[in-house]
Amino acid sequence: MLKQAINAFRISELRNRILFTLGVVAIFRFGYYLPIPGTNPAHFAAWIESTRQMGGYLGFISSITGSSMQPFLFSLGIMPYISASIVLQLLTTVVPSLSKLAKEGEAGRRKINEYTRYLTVVLCVIQGAVIVVSNTGTGARAWNDPMMPSWLYLMTAVTSITAGTLFLMWLGEQVDEFGIGNGASLIIMAGIIDRIPQIIVYMWQNGTLSLTPPEGQVGIGLIAISIVMFIGIIMGVVLVTQAQRRIPIQQARHVRGRRVYGSAQRQYLPMRLNAAGVIPVIFAGSLLMVPGYLLSGLRKMTDSTIVASLESALAPGANPLYVVTYVALIFVFCFFWTAIQFQPNEMANNLRDYGSFIPGMRPGRRTADYLEKVMNRITYVGAAFLAAIAIMPTVLMGVLDVPWVIAGFLGGTSLLIMVGVALDLVQRIESHLIMRNYEGFLSTGRIRGRRG
Repeated sequence: MLKQAINAFRISELRNRILFTLGVVAIFRFGYYLPIPGTNPAHFAAWIESTRQMGGYLGFISSITGSSMQPFLFSLGIMPYISASIVLQLLTTVVPSLSKLAKEGEAGRRKINEYTRYLTVVLCVIQGAVIVVSNTGTGARAWNDPMMPSWLYLMTAVTSITAGTLFLMWLGEQVDEFGIGNGASLIIMAGIIDRIPQIIVYMWQNGTLSLTPPEGQVGIGLIAISIVMFIGIIMGVVLVTQAQRRIPIQQARHVRGRRVYGSAQRQYLPMRLNAAGVIPVIFAGSLLMVPGYLLSGLRKMTDSTIVASLESALAPGANPLYVVTYVALIFVFCFFWTAIQFQPNEMANNLRDYGSFIPGMRPGRRTADYLEKVMNRITYVGAAFLAAIAIMPTVLMGVLDVPWVIAGFLGGTSLLIMVGVALDLVQRIESHLIMRNYEGFLSTGRIRGRRG
């Protein structure tokens, strides 16, 4: 591993890309703690005291975006841009005008990117206004300085948050062009990795060698279990992320002069076990936050016990209604996203046009039905895996009484994003090394998927 890392810095182009990417990450971390003008100084003191136990809605949002959800310049992170990209990608499949643009090559792609930026600004203004208004008031935890008018702070904060997200969007595009890896994903990953020192400090300050620690402390047994689970979960995430169901494909025999092609050539059509990635978990968690915000506002206006009970039942945590709804939405979005991205009829037609076929399957409709059947089966497994990882923090907090600062990192979307981005980054660096006749990070020189 050390030899391959040294080889990566021997290649001037790859070295410059890596250093440029590290510089962008450093800029992001600086702006991560750059406060919004006019913020209440007393709020930061209260935030520092409670940041270790941050949970609920803000903890979930921070875990999937790498943002702080606090009065800083990069409060929203780059998630509005990611959301806008996903929305435009979904609309491209259902809106004929956008679908036509997507098929126009580079010019159409630039136009769709322009629409994505406009939608990002709209999302930033809406989300920024919501979180600023909900945190504006009186007291030490209020974002706004008591000496500053509320309307002026609202305008300043929303403008700063929007500008910060747009700047991160621009940094991500620069990484895509001049750096290594996906810029937006690396920015999210940098924010998630920032939580590791907090976990280490928390265990150091609250850890004890006793197997039966007093309340508020972490025993040596829980620390050992957490480390073993962290390694095991990462291994499982890597295996499932790389897992594939390989369908054998054989080419029809073609005669060209005196030579025969395709009769003995057999290839594989890879179908990923987790084709939807982390998107279903993000969609499900984001959708579940909407009733919580609505019920919270309704409870403040009506002071109803029924509304308060519903809000408590749908709050993130070990609530049966929340867990069941969360898992159900993950399954729904897994199949929804896979159905949009995976087109069995088009794939079957392409195989037939190129003279390829699946052994035992007639080209055309039979092949499309078979591909759809296989994809539906492996999607069940992928959705179950995503659901298990997503509810892992809730199970750890409810069964083992693990603090949120530790449980939130042992599962959920943060671990999925971190492992997925790390694998993509390693693959891109390996491609540069192999292209210049260097050995990759693995002895085989390639990162291979698991056979299903």
